[in-house]
Amino acid sequence: MAFDFSECVKHAPPEWLADADAAFQAYGLDQLPALLTEGACPGCQCESQGVPRHRWQDKLIEQVIPRGASVLDLGCGNGELLRRLMRDKQVRGQGVEMDFDAVLACITNQIPVFQANLDEGLTGFSDHSFDFVILEETVQTLHRPLRILNEMLRVGRRGFVSFPNFGCWNVRLSLAVKGRMPVTDELPYHWYDTPNIHLLTLEDFFSWTRENGVKVTSGHVFLGGCVRPLDYPRDNLLAEEVLLAIEVDNP
Repeated sequence: MAFDFSECVKHAPPEWLADADAAFQAYGLDQLPALLTEGACPGCQCESQGVPRHRWQDKLIEQVIPRGASVLDLGCGNGELLRRLMRDKQVRGQGVEMDFDAVLACITNQIPVFQANLDEGLTGFSDHSFDFVILEETVQTLHRPLRILNEMLRVGRRGFVSFPNFGCWNVRLSLAVKGRMPVTDELPYHWYDTPNIHLLTLEDFFSWTRENGVKVTSGHVFLGGCVRPLDYPRDNLLAEEVLLAIEVDNP
């Protein structure tokens, strides 16, 4: 059955439109049909194309972190990112990971690591003890995500946060049309086996920053195999995954 999505939006109840996503206005309702048929990046001119989805953020983080910096990686997995930073940038690295096998992999690769549950906070680390704290594809899996976001900005001077954007147009459309929790490339799980227990959108995260005196200093997005700088608020509709650099505003 064919339908005009932009017309549906225009005729939504007034109370919905009063609180409508700013991405709709920034993107333009007249462009929505093309978005559905051509995707978020038609005729792509992005500098980075054909980028694999797995750990697409790592290269961007590695480019920003200076030689000799101190880095805390929360949910570090097998320590792959820390290993490269320690080898290529001579950083003072520290990982935190809960999975036992991943901790063993870190130890095998000579990566300093603590086995700990991030939901319990970072009480073992003093204020501003690291230059950078990384929370990569982890915040949506936590039971207490706000606690760890606040903790990472206490422990580190600057942070990197990445997460799948539940506000992406294909996720919204899949839920609206199919009436089931979306299963997509960026959210490849069913409702009963997903580790993602606190799904969020780009706009949700920006709302948290505004309410808590946090500044987003830069950002990048992944969409359709392309990586480009953040275009907010449009990317609340377009981005599949997001990487944001954050710090306390006027510390």
